Amino acid sequence: MDEPGDARDTLLLANLGTPPAPTPAAVRDYLLEFLSDQRVVSLPRWLWQPLLRGVVLPRRAAPVAAKYASIWLPGGSPLEVHTRELAAAVQQRLPGVEVVHAMRYGGPSLAAALAQRRGRRVRVLPLYPQYSTTTTESIADVIAAQGGDAALAVRDYHLDPGWIAAVAQSVQAHWLAHGRGEHLLLSFHGLPQRVVDAGDPYAAQCEASAAAIAAALGLDAGQWTLAYQSRFGAGRWLQPATVDTLDALAARGVSLVDVVCPGFAADCLETLEEIGMMLAERFAERGGRLRAIPCLNAAPAHADALAAIARRAFDGHG
Repeated sequence: MDEPGDARDTLLLANLGTPPAPTPAAVRDYLLEFLSDQRVVSLPRWLWQPLLRGVVLPRRAAPVAAKYASIWLPGGSPLEVHTRELAAAVQQRLPGVEVVHAMRYGGPSLAAALAQRRGRRVRVLPLYPQYSTTTTESIADVIAAQGGDAALAVRDYHLDPGWIAAVAQSVQAHWLAHGRGEHLLLSFHGLPQRVVDAGDPYAAQCEASAAAIAAALGLDAGQWTLAYQSRFGAGRWLQPATVDTLDALAARGVSLVDVVCPGFAADCLETLEEIGMMLAERFAERGGRLRAIPCLNAAPAHADALAAIARRAFDGHG
């Protein structure tokens, strides 16, 4: 059996990215790369770049660095640590394939990983269950720019049975260990409404994922809610907002809410700090208790699901 380093095929698990350190300088460099991607911010460069460099980054770098510092692990950024561990878990299930992780922004660089593997058959699996032009298509841009025999493994896996089962199992495990909350909130990353209005299927896929997960858990309509978090900038974003939904639940007298974030493959700033700290504190101030269910991270069921997706991609059935 081939060792990973001798494998003809490579699977790149691609996540969004993270700064290398919880410092203002590192966060500034990371945000500069991230927010300069026109898939993320589509404003004309002549308008956006002066605003980004002169207003947004000077104001946001230090506060965002403090948020990262509050969740930083001994091994680095949680997103980096968990994505690396997930790649190792998938590697165990694909012994004939080299499995490595890469980031669209920051390091380890997706572009560099592709450049190093020219001449090999590479499949890139974006760790975004739901497709969006702002995320998955940005990874496709990098693949196209690098050339070679690389391709997306899948555009999305928002209804993949193995993935749906893995999310449902994670919720059930949380309930088994801690008891069941009064309400389950499924929180996905937000997106500007104009992007969806232009034809992006992200919101429809989030809705389909949430409904499938709720069905797998045997939940009735009144027992769960879908919402969108992490709004950035001006303009209308997808509704309902997670923060508003939690406020409404508190106003109804719901005192114990479990929150799961199915759109995030690995725990990160948005799940650990925004949900687990900031919104948990806000909900507590309104008399309730919010419990953040960990992302799938390197859970065996998650690694099983992604390995199965990768096998189909290499077999030509992705």
